[in-house]
Amino acid sequence: MANPPNFAQAVDLSSLGKPKAPPAGPMPGLEVTAANLTAEFLPLSQSKPVIVIAWSVRSPESIEMVKTLGTLETSYQGSWALARLDIDAEPKVAQALQTKSVPYAIALIGEQMVPLFEQSYPEAQIRLVLDKVLTLAGEQGVGSAPVEVSEPEEDEAMAALESGDFKTAEVAYKKLLARKPADSFAKLGLAQTQLLIRTDGLDLEIIIKKATDSPNDIALQLQAADMEIANGAVEAAFSRLLHVVKATSGDERTKAREHLLTLFLLVDPSDPRLAAARSTLANALF
Repeated sequence: MANPPNFAQAVDLSSLGKPKAPPAGPMPGLEVTAANLTAEFLPLSQSKPVIVIAWSVRSPESIEMVKTLGTLETSYQGSWALARLDIDAEPKVAQALQTKSVPYAIALIGEQMVPLFEQSYPEAQIRLVLDKVLTLAGEQGVGSAPVEVSEPEEDEAMAALESGDFKTAEVAYKKLLARKPADSFAKLGLAQTQLLIRTDGLDLEIIIKKATDSPNDIALQLQAADMEIANGAVEAAFSRLLHVVKATSGDERTKAREHLLTLFLLVDPSDPRLAAARSTLANALF
């Protein structure tokens, strides 16, 4: 099979377990094969983005991710196409797509491959990734960029943020989430607004010094992590809270873990720093 532009060669998937029974019922999306990748999906990517999800019967998480993307494909009303790749049935295609683990998702835009993510994510975060894919594709003349239709609560929140009224913005986002619990932009907006509330009026250097001088003060460590991520120091914020999770137990560990998960919402799902922090957190907890 001839590889399309910027596609790689060999990859090792030997870490997966033994094959299991195939999932019951039909899987969403179009099946990718060695024959139709170049004959069908690459040409299709000239007119709309194609999201390829690599999965295996040996990975329940990847099966769930296929189903999640199937639901999202319907909600996006044909603005992108879903393709599923069974890595066990098509190992050569898995190699061509640089598949190292499952679930693994890429976008095909104008016959070019754009890696998206290599693990499971909540639907809200996947929506953010898909919207970015559609925007990128639209900029390249492929398909149409997503039309932004704001909700009245979102307009209220944005107006409040512009005037510095963070509390009113927080209430507006909460109202929107009460009406639309799965709204990814509302979740992100609320997380960003609450970060603004927590860091309003604080000085980065002063907070970091206090946290350094009092390493056992959990409240100060959370505050320092907020200040770090608000100032773009993502790895420092994650590292600080991961250290707290590892060093504490009981209520203190729970508080640090929940705060860290809140900060995760502020970072692009495709950011490798987020994936690394999630993995470290999982290892620390289990």
